[in-house]
Formats: sequence, structure tokens, C-alpha cells
Amino acid sequence: MPVMSAGILLYRIAPRVDGFEVLIAHMGGPYWARKTEGAWSIPKGEFDPDVESALDAARREFVEELGVDAPDVEYAELGTFPYASGKRVVVFVGDGLGFAPATFTYGTFELEWPPRSGRTVEFPEVDDVRWTNADAAAALLVKGQRPALEALGRHLGQATQNG
Repeated sequence: MPVMSAGILLYRIAPRVDGFEVLIAHMGGPYWARKTEGAWSIPKGEFDPDVESALDAARREFVEELGVDAPDVEYAELGTFPYASGKRVVVFVGDGLGFAPATFTYGTFELEWPPRSGRTVEFPEVDDVRWTNADAAAALLVKGQRPALEALGRHLGQATQNG
């Protein structure tokens, strides 16, 4: 069985925005620290489908990564998107127009750093979260999540320049 992840892709259609915006997170840790393009992600994480539903996992991971509850809105399952590695990501979408937390409290993970040093360092899972327009998000998101952005554009009846 492939490794499964689930995440929430919030979108908003604001009066002063051409098209739509999505909420994405810059991945934390030393590998992603100096990267921009292809270094952003939908808030998501792994789950066991025999233990919890994909939507429950997506809500849990949203809190674990961002430190705030996902907004209490209706979520639609956008689809399941395969990565080249074989991992599969179930993406849920919801209208996040009113979602504007004052602060985020990012979850952390431990990693041996520098490599082979024997020293363990704690890093944030995410180090930035922002709303960005769909066309910019197409370049920022990791490659495996770009099809979800394109599917959201179709779901909303809007296309991205890259999709």
C-alpha cells in the first residue's frame, strides 16, 4: 500500500484579486532554508487510512503544521494526487476568505544537523505561511502538488497560467 498523506488547500476569491489565491506554507528545516521555487506546500501530512479518515487527518495535520485550527467551512475532496515517489496525497479544498489568524505556531521536527555530526537539532516544519495568487503558487509549490492547484482552478472554473 502506498504512503498516504492528506491536506487542506484553502482558497479565497477576493474583490481586489485577479483569479483566486491559495494558502501555502514554506517548508522548514535546513534543506529548504534558501529555496523558494518548489519549496512551498499545502499543509498536509501522512495518515493511516485504516485508523482515520483523510479529512480528519488533513484537519489534524493543518493544526500540527500551522498551530491553528483549519477554518470551520465546508470541505470538498478535490482528489488524490500521486507523487513520483509513489506517495499519494488526498487534497481537500475550502473557502478561506475569512481565514486570517493573528499568528501561527509551527510544529517542529528533529534532525541530525549538520549531517553525521551526532547532534540533533529541532527545526520548524513550516517557516512561513502566506496567501498567494494561483499563478505564483504554481511555481512555488513542490512539483507533486501542482496538479492539485490545476484541479482547484478547474473546480472553481478558473485556469492558472501554468495549468
